[in-house]
Amino acid sequence: MAKSSKRAGKPAPQFLEDDPSTGYLPGRRWPVVRYGLISLAIAAVLVFAIELIVRGDFAGTVSFFLQPLKPGWTTIVVFALILIGLDAVLGRSHQSLMIVAPLTLSLAFVGHQKSHYLGDPLYPTDFLYARQIFALLPLLVRDRPMTALAMVVGIVGGLSLLVCGWRLWRRKVPALSRKGRLARLTLAVPLLAFFVSIMDYATFSWTRDRLQIIPIMWDQKENYASNGFALAFALNVPMAHVSAPPGYSDKAIAAIDRTDVTASVPAEKPDIIIVMSESFWDPTKLPGVTITPDPIPNVRALRSGSMFSPEFGGMTANIEFEALTGFSNAFLPAGSIPYQQYVRTPTPSLATFLKSQGYRARAIHPGTNWFWNRGAVYADFGFNDFKSEETLPPLQKRGPLASDAAMTDEIISEADASDEPVFFFAVSLQNHGPYEPNRYYNPTHTVQAPISQWARESLLSYAEGSADADRGLERLVEWAKKRSRPTVIAFFGDHLPPLGPVYVETGFLKDNVAPRKEPTPEAALDHHQTPLVIWSNHSGPVENLGAVSPAFLPYHILTTAGITHPYYTGFLGEMRERYRVVDRNLLLTPTGEATPDWARQKEIDPAIRDFRLLQYDMMFGKRLAAPDFFPETVDKVVAHTS
Repeated sequence: MAKSSKRAGKPAPQFLEDDPSTGYLPGRRWPVVRYGLISLAIAAVLVFAIELIVRGDFAGTVSFFLQPLKPGWTTIVVFALILIGLDAVLGRSHQSLMIVAPLTLSLAFVGHQKSHYLGDPLYPTDFLYARQIFALLPLLVRDRPMTALAMVVGIVGGLSLLVCGWRLWRRKVPALSRKGRLARLTLAVPLLAFFVSIMDYATFSWTRDRLQIIPIMWDQKENYASNGFALAFALNVPMAHVSAPPGYSDKAIAAIDRTDVTASVPAEKPDIIIVMSESFWDPTKLPGVTITPDPIPNVRALRSGSMFSPEFGGMTANIEFEALTGFSNAFLPAGSIPYQQYVRTPTPSLATFLKSQGYRARAIHPGTNWFWNRGAVYADFGFNDFKSEETLPPLQKRGPLASDAAMTDEIISEADASDEPVFFFAVSLQNHGPYEPNRYYNPTHTVQAPISQWARESLLSYAEGSADADRGLERLVEWAKKRSRPTVIAFFGDHLPPLGPVYVETGFLKDNVAPRKEPTPEAALDHHQTPLVIWSNHSGPVENLGAVSPAFLPYHILTTAGITHPYYTGFLGEMRERYRVVDRNLLLTPTGEATPDWARQKEIDPAIRDFRLLQYDMMFGKRLAAPDFFPETVDKVVAHTS
């Protein structure tokens, strides 16, 4: 009895009575410390797994955490705070892991795949075009059916296990008390709010600097390698907002030199047809590769120069943006996609100007109108109409996609039927990747190369598509030669194709994709140039243009057509005399003089400064420059037209 009375006289520790849901057995000491240490341990394992998946390199991942000046340990603390805060919301200790782990590990996997195939890390803005990714899934399934099947099985199995685990955890683990939940929120929310406040890369933060979180926005690959996937991803969240360039003001815009060029068109207005050919490139540039017969003889015979693409293997919309507006991606946040983020109101473009001069501005793409947000963007660019898969007549397919020949037929038919001068902007679809072997049942070419059979057959599929694009150009030129109406045709590839292993096996690249920041200007040219043809049925092909950024294409196209404009031929014409390539990582003069990493230099060429100021003013600012540089837009800016 004495023993029993003694035992009954010892009450359980008060904190356990107040919060029995800590998940620890009564009588265990320091449950709060234990909970915190376990949360930190879980966060450490999770962050390590994320970095391992993204990097695909165990030694590199270990090195990231062993270096004291790297922000890996900060990431662990942040994740621990997120887990603690979510535990409070969910009401069970450590149940937040069932939400955070699947989400972040999935993002890490997607980030690794994007880096593998496109060379860029995963950005927050990528989710703006997630619908595009799902639309391409049928092509990916055809390319790698077993991988697709494994992914489906893995997703279904993972979700099933997650649901079972969630229900089991809710039954087995006691609910947190109100006091315990409040304590967790009191700790986590203020610290996370403070952390969020220091993640705007555009402003200096003493705390962020002490934590060695250094935003490297000009080199996103290094940004993700140095800061880790999670922090670099967070640093890119503010990229949707474009800050005004230093010095932007009414006075600065007024100080930009005005040329004496005015808007004018010839008495007989020429038709202008621009064809941006999907992934068009010269595959014979691959080392040790022989393709018989020549897949692009017509482009080779008419070639005017090269288009220097700001992208590699994808991101077509960014090349379109430059080619249609004469603006540059170099002045926008790295990883941004203007079509998705910034074109939300009427924006000056070639279509805007030419429509003001009596042209019928038309866009054609055999894909869906929502892809890359084209339907809304083309409306804001001033196109009269946009014919897409939804509004085009059924087009004959070549392989799995609408053929270049069918798109060419549509262009010719519409041009011949129009009494008005026409401006066409056409984006082909047939040669979109992936380039699965045996894509075409009747190949007309052969490929000889010391590479694997899969790579050789994949390259053959690409070569067949390139040859079809080349024949499409031939047909347009032969048709235009017979016309009495002046006609200007521009044809170029948007970027190099995503050939992946073919590049590695031939020795063209060390990895499946080119690095965003090339070691030399020569390497940048090798990996970003696509063939460019500008041709007129009155004067033939333009010659000796060299490599030019797509932002300068409006200048060359309008000049060939005999058309002038204060921005497209005036301002861009003067800029073209100084530079032929304006890229985020490279400036290239007409004589070939290169300036790498120009944006990081203290002194920037005043001409580049004015280019950036003018673009910001028209896209995000007060449009003070409109009367002098884009007079066709004055008093015509209205609400969103799409």
